[in-house]
Formats: sequence, C-alpha cells, structure tokens
Amino acid sequence: MTLAPSVAFATCDLCDVHKNDSSGQFRVLPPVFKNFGGMARFSGPVSTVKCFEDNSLVKAAVDSPGEGRVLVVDGGASLRRALVGGNLGAAAARNGWAGVVVDGCVRDVIELAQCSIGLRALAAMPLPTEKRHEGQRDIPVQVQGVWVRPGDWLYADEDGMVVMASPLVA
Repeated sequence: MTLAPSVAFATCDLCDVHKNDSSGQFRVLPPVFKNFGGMARFSGPVSTVKCFEDNSLVKAAVDSPGEGRVLVVDGGASLRRALVGGNLGAAAARNGWAGVVVDGCVRDVIELAQCSIGLRALAAMPLPTEKRHEGQRDIPVQVQGVWVRPGDWLYADEDGMVVMASPLVA
C-alpha cells in the first residue's frame, strides 16, 4: 500500500532509517528553503519544471491537474525574479497540487500563506518574471545540488524535505 499524503510521516524518522543510504535513492534537500504556503507538511510524486526568471511553464503546470503531485521548480536559485505568486499559488491549490518547491523566489507572501498547499522557496521578491516561454518540463533537475527526477516522491515537514525514488509503503 502506498503512503497517502494525508498519512503522518516525519522527515527526521525517514533520515534515521536511510542515514547510511549510499545508493542515491534517498536524498535530503539543503535547509535553505522557507515555508510560504498554508500547509507545512506535504508529500507526493514529483513533476519538474526547469526555468530561469521566466515562469511560463510554471503557470502551465499549476493550471493543469495536480493529482496530488509536488511541482519542483529549478529556477537556478535566482533571487532576482519571483517564479510563483498569489495567482499561481491559488491555481496550484485549486487544481489539486500537494505542493510547490521553488529553487528561487516567490511573491505575494500574504496571499500564498492563504493557499491550501505546501510551498517552499528561497526568499520573497516582489519583481515578477518576464514571459519568454522558455524552459523545460518533466526532466531531471538539480535543486541546490540535489538531483530530483520526475516520479520521485518528495516528503516535506517542519524539519525539512527529503526525496525518495519510490513512495513509502505502509
């Protein structure tokens, strides 16, 4: 049985179990992300977007059915433009995304806090992106030096975020 996002998990416990894993099947994201969403705990299978200071593909992703997935956005760790704002956060929640992890910035922080999704990013930045319709979707990405692949499972709670090649089983 696959662990549903609503079932309790703890990233600390997952790290205790997998602390000696050298296979690359278990990865821990660095503790540089801040919580901006309405839910501190979230999990689900990963979908990815790679873009740089252009959120066209992020918008397309959150406007599509999320089906409980977590969108991981490789924004190149840019602190110059916000890749997700209040409208995209609301779209992600409305369309059934469990969460969004942005290796970059967000804006409309008060609006994002009202969204019923998990949302992690590096910082807040009021400047929006340019729309160049560039980027790639559902490819392996590196987030803060950690590989995240479409179909991986991401688990996030108050202690951090971990990525696993396959879902937890009960």
